[in-house]
Amino acid sequence: QVQLVESGGGLVQPGGSLRLSCVASGSIFRQNVMGWYRQVPGKQRELVATINSIITNYADSVKGRFTISRDNAKKMVYLEMNSLKPEDTAVYYCNVKIGNLNYWGQGTQVTVSS
Repeated sequence: QVQLVESGGGLVQPGGSLRLSCVASGSIFRQNVMGWYRQVPGKQRELVATINSIITNYADSVKGRFTISRDNAKKMVYLEMNSLKPEDTAVYYCNVKIGNLNYWGQGTQVTVSS
């Protein structure tokens, strides 16, 4: 059984930075794609960034501001978020794809506001 637990969310002013972390338990391998998604009330969950062993992928809205990374030995994935904007406010979810299955964390709230 795979479980994901996020941490690092909070309230930050526009232009500020936050680092989200996600730790996985269970059988996670370096070839499994891990990623971050976000969701605001009334909208669909959207991709923020994904990473497999070496390839990263970003939503256009976060390119140049967010950086995804992973530590396979620790089974962790990170999201470094810089130059945050109010429109980045959302619940951020950690995700891992194993075969045809998607696993999700419980989410962590990020609020960008002055």
